[in-house]
Amino acid sequence: MTKLEQWMSTLLVLMLIWLCLVQDLLNLGYSKKFHDVILPLPVYLLVTAGSYALGTLGLRLANFNDCEEAAQELFMQIQEAQADLASKGLIL
Repeated sequence: MTKLEQWMSTLLVLMLIWLCLVQDLLNLGYSKKFHDVILPLPVYLLVTAGSYALGTLGLRLANFNDCEEAAQELFMQIQEAQADLASKGLIL
């Protein structure tokens, strides 16, 4: 089972549970306050997941390291390629 299938099956089960609670298919007889909390729950979860994703992205961008050695090596390879092309008659 792929990761996508795992996520989709989990979301399907959670959505079915939510629908059963919203429609009161199990006849649990919960109060109006409980229904008012359950109804917008997917929106709350979506906002929470989005906030977590943005926070994680921001944290990883803040901790991103520059690779000065790799940049210098790439610059040297570009210069070598330009010199090689110039020796073969290509005008840059």
